[in-house]
Amino acid sequence: MKLKNDFIIREFNGTVYAVPADPGTDKKSDPVILNDTGRILWQKLQSETDMGALVSSILSVYDISTSQAEADVIKFVEELRKADLLAE
Repeated sequence: MKLKNDFIIREFNGTVYAVPADPGTDKKSDPVILNDTGRILWQKLQSETDMGALVSSILSVYDISTSQAEADVIKFVEELRKADLLAE
């Protein structure tokens, strides 16, 4: 899986947003606010990856259990799917 190319990252007043790459697009999407974990996953999803690699990227940064990392990744990926941001 990987992200569609429809969004880019912008930082404003310390908050990181994923916003439409083309503001003139017919597709009206709300910006996605990314926390630190979301930013790591978003970066990893810029190229083709899988759930295992996403979980590993979180485990390499945070001292959490594998099951917690998996739950966090699943939740994030589901949110991206709902927003139609993944090319699968």
